[in-house]
Amino acid sequence: MKICIYGAGAIGGYLGVQLAQAGADVSLVARGAHLAAMRANGLTLLIGDEQRVIQPRCTDTPAELGAQDFIIICLKAHSITGVIEQMLPLLGAHTRIVTAVNGIPYWYFYRHGNAFEGTALESVDPGGRQWRELGAERAIGCIVYPATELEAPGVIRHVYGNNFPLGEPSGETTPDVENLAAMFVKAGLQAPVLDRIRDEIWLKLWGNVCFNPISALTHATLDVICTDPATRALAKAMMLEAQAIAETFGVNFRVDVERRIEGARKVGAHKTSMLQDLERGRPMEIDPLVTVVQEMGRLAGVPTPAIDSVLALVVQRARIAGLY
Repeated sequence: MKICIYGAGAIGGYLGVQLAQAGADVSLVARGAHLAAMRANGLTLLIGDEQRVIQPRCTDTPAELGAQDFIIICLKAHSITGVIEQMLPLLGAHTRIVTAVNGIPYWYFYRHGNAFEGTALESVDPGGRQWRELGAERAIGCIVYPATELEAPGVIRHVYGNNFPLGEPSGETTPDVENLAAMFVKAGLQAPVLDRIRDEIWLKLWGNVCFNPISALTHATLDVICTDPATRALAKAMMLEAQAIAETFGVNFRVDVERRIEGARKVGAHKTSMLQDLERGRPMEIDPLVTVVQEMGRLAGVPTPAIDSVLALVVQRARIAGLY
């Protein structure tokens, strides 16, 4: 099984090591100091007291790799459109694209089965380019639950978790998704195949849509946001708006809003990815986590006053920092 990890940072590198040690033919696309370190010393994964090292095929020129069976995209979602041309040589007649990204993926309304079937979401897929050029029909959904860190160039530390739910947009259990899930399991990962992958996408996004921008505006960690009465109330208001939107599109939430907030509180003094990006001067994932929910609210005719206000503030904050 030929698998290209496109964006072999913390999560992509973790997947790359696990899948390579399970026998997959893995290639990694990376850049900069991380790529140089992998070429020189291999890729090291630290799990507890254990150290796992592979000598991967890695490149910043994907055309060298040829057609793949699976491309696992581990980039920040807002970066995908900018690398479409580089990704095209990896596509063969039967290549599947696995979207291991935060937020709503470009293929969301492919095989969705309602009035919005075939709709491209401008906030995550400007001009519908990913839909057309990568192909919505190639997509397999993937939710990323583990936490990993790029400790140093070429060195990744696993923090917690190994769950990567997978699912076809249509809800079918196809040979492709079964084979991929089996390889994940062989690699020591959990990879349940879901018939309602969008429900799981929204369950994770439900927290990201509020906790990420609130943390970027306040510099507060999850435990503070979820215990301070004002920020907890604001997060809940945003989540209820998001829930109303998602339910309009047929999504079922398997937990209620209070339980979801409590789950975030129990994570403790954790900085969200958006706050980490702000502190490190990296572009922030505003559009795939927040703007897209607003866009879908407009499609559904659901008002989003809390989301609108927080989105306006975090966009301004990012622009001041030159990160949007």
